[in-house]
Amino acid sequence: MSGDFLHELETEVEADLSMVAASHPEETAVLPVTEWLVDPADVEREETGLRSLLGAVEALEDDADR
Repeated sequence: MSGDFLHELETEVEADLSMVAASHPEETAVLPVTEWLVDPADVEREETGLRSLLGAVEALEDDADR
């Protein structure tokens, strides 16, 4: 894979993780369900997936550097 592509992907995933963190899902969980804009469990699953993707991208970058 191209190093530029991997770097751009890493940047996008990090930006998405920042947005997830800024949404403060832990604060939403204490509100009544009728006030939720999104399900906090969905946000947690998305964050887990993004962290896995970021780890994979970083591993590919490390392999490309060797």
